[in-house]
This record gives sequence, C-alpha cells and structure tokens, in this order.
Amino acid sequence: MKRHLMSVLQLGITVILTASLSGCDKEKVTRSYTWYTPVYRALPEVRAEMKSSPARAVKNPGKIYIYQNYIFLNEFDEGIHIFDNTNPASPRNIGFIPIPGTEELAVRNNVLFADSYSDLVSFDISDPKAVTAIRFTENAFPYRNVYYSYNSYNGTRPPVDSIKVTVSWIRHDTTVTYSSNPNVYYDFVTLAGSSAQPSKSSTGQGGSTARFTLINDYLYTVSTSDLYTYNVTNPADPKYVNKTTIGNWTIETIYPFKNKLFIGSTQGMYIYDVSTPANPVQQGQFTHVRSCDPVIADESRAWVTLRTGSSCGGNVNRLEVVNIENLASPSLVKQYDMTNPYGLGKEGNTLFICDGKDGIKVYDAADANNLKLIKKIDGMEPYDVIASKNIALVVAKDGLYQFDYSNVNNIRLLSKIGIE
Repeated sequence: MKRHLMSVLQLGITVILTASLSGCDKEKVTRSYTWYTPVYRALPEVRAEMKSSPARAVKNPGKIYIYQNYIFLNEFDEGIHIFDNTNPASPRNIGFIPIPGTEELAVRNNVLFADSYSDLVSFDISDPKAVTAIRFTENAFPYRNVYYSYNSYNGTRPPVDSIKVTVSWIRHDTTVTYSSNPNVYYDFVTLAGSSAQPSKSSTGQGGSTARFTLINDYLYTVSTSDLYTYNVTNPADPKYVNKTTIGNWTIETIYPFKNKLFIGSTQGMYIYDVSTPANPVQQGQFTHVRSCDPVIADESRAWVTLRTGSSCGGNVNRLEVVNIENLASPSLVKQYDMTNPYGLGKEGNTLFICDGKDGIKVYDAADANNLKLIKKIDGMEPYDVIASKNIALVVAKDGLYQFDYSNVNNIRLLSKIGIE
C-alpha cells in the first residue's frame, strides 16, 4: 500500500546507488549517491505545534476523509490539510495541522483522530480554523514505534521530555569515482534512527484504502496482523479496549458497513461482526490470489480490487465481486479485468474504480454479473475515491479532484486542487 518515496524512507531504505563506467578507464567506476538523513526535534516541541497553522500547498497527498462540509486530506508523513467544501466547485484551503508521522485519520463528533508514528492524537475541530490537540494516547500503535530503543530503556517508553522524533529529511547528493569491478549494481543503505452527515452522533466517511474506521462509539484500526479497538464514547479521551489477532501478516485496509468490518489483506478479505462493539468476532473469510486488496461493501456484495506492481506481489489486475448474503460463506460472483486498480467507491448503483494510469472508471453496477461502463475519465493516476451525495472526491498523484455525477450520463469536473 505504500506508494510514496517517503514511505520507503520510513522503512529506513534510503539510498539508491547507480553505477556507470568511466569512458577513459574501464577499471574505474563512477557512482552517484543520493541519501536522506532525518531531522529530529524534541517531542514536546512537536506536540506544541500540532494545532491549526496557515494553509499550505498540497505536495504529497495521502488518505482523504469527509466530515460535514469539510475535506481532510493527509499530507503523507507531515500533517493534514483542511478544506472548506461548502461549494465543491470552489473548495477553500483554510488550514493545515502539522503532524509528523501521520498516515491515517477519522472524525467523529467534532473530534479528529490521527496517528503520529506510534501515538494516537485527538483534535478538537469544532472550529476547523482553530484546531487544537486535546489528547495524546501514547503507544497506541506499538508496531509503528520509532521514538526510542527498547534495549536502551529496558522495554519501557522513556519520559516524553527525552524523546525526539523525525520531522523532516535532508537530501544529500555526491558522486564518487574509484577502481572496482565495472558491473552495474544497486545497493541499499539503512540509516540508523530513521522512521520507518451531520446528526446527533456525527461520523464522517473515509476511503477504501483507510486503516482507521469508526462505527458509533468505537474506533477500529489495523496493523499488518491485528485489529485494535478503542472506545471513543468520550472522543477526547480514547480508551484502549483490546487487540484481536487476525492471523494474517498482510492486512492492508478496513471498511465499515453497518455493524460489520470488512478487512482487506493481500491474501483475502475478512469479515468481522461488531454487534458487540468491544468484542469483534470473525464471521467470514474470502480467499483470493496474493495481491493488494482494497475492499468496500453494501447490503449484499463486497467489491474487491486486486493489483500487481507493488510489494503485495501477485500477477492479476481485476475487480472481484463477492456475494456476502451469507456472511459466513462469501462466494465469488464475477471477475472483471482491470489495468492496475487501487481504491474504489460506490453510491447506489454507481461504482467508481481508481484504475492506475487508466484513470477513473465509472460503472452501472445494478447487475453485479453485468457491469456496464458509463464513463472512463483519463488524465490522472488516482489512488482512492469517496462517492457521496452525487460528488466523487478522487485523490490522485497530481491532486484532489471533485466530480458531479448527479447525472451519470454527464459526469463533470467541479474542481481540482493541484499539487505544488
């Protein structure tokens, strides 16, 4: 699921070396090195700045979330942009929340939940122009710990005042010529210390590639192998409830529908019942070939995209439609070939698929056995889409698009927030 350069940096793989022969001496090799070193700051200082700041240009768009008339757009590893979307034809960039190490977000009752490396941060967004952090739940995501060494602190987290976090990266370039075997090769160097609709109860909507989701008073998050449950009855003070081991080390996404969670992995889809919110129980499983796997669902079908060309492996690019009328025994309805599909969204019978360099594909999905292509929108490489109230929000490599599909036979672009 990681698709940005910074996500590679976060794993600590930060140097790519390329080699070429010298024209005058075949025994000499010239190599150009590019590497990045982290810039650290004290955690208290970083936390003090986690609040509204002036709007910034979008540079590296990540996950999206809509809440009431606002769009929250993740700037991968750096923070969250806030857009007033009262007029989708002219969204206004009204602010930015700096949050180092952030990838995920969700909103409930005017509280924004976001990750900051291994911590869960709760923000008061009752005034989206004056956002403040109200709670830091430490070590909520231990699998993303980058703050400290367990060996140095005997397995316990050090005092906050002594913790430093990565807030940016400095690029270094150099070229070296030396005698060596002239074969071209690649090396990788690891840098030590690098970081890998309004109502009484109001919850927003995220995309199909999310790893955070909310159902009523509970926040559910997934690591690569586990499902974590938090009680957010008091959203300003999330309470850890439990961890459910899924038994798969390739979990990617989580999607809510009513009292069910649909969890996508590179090996299949898992269905968990959360009728008892604090006790998720696996209800069904659908296995597919190894591949990346965003999932959405409706009353009777789950819609799964599989793609190649990433760390997920696999050799198929397609949409799979799964019958979930019997949740305990999901079954394949039909497969549709795609180019390189990522996220997807659906409202009513209108299905949107982000199909890589093939753009957005819009289908009439009234009959799962016979999808009908309504329109293909070229000129972008989309990652994810949220389809809601006849507006499709599409996040792509070059920015955030909004389309009006109130007339599916005349889908039109409303606005684009480009990157700089």
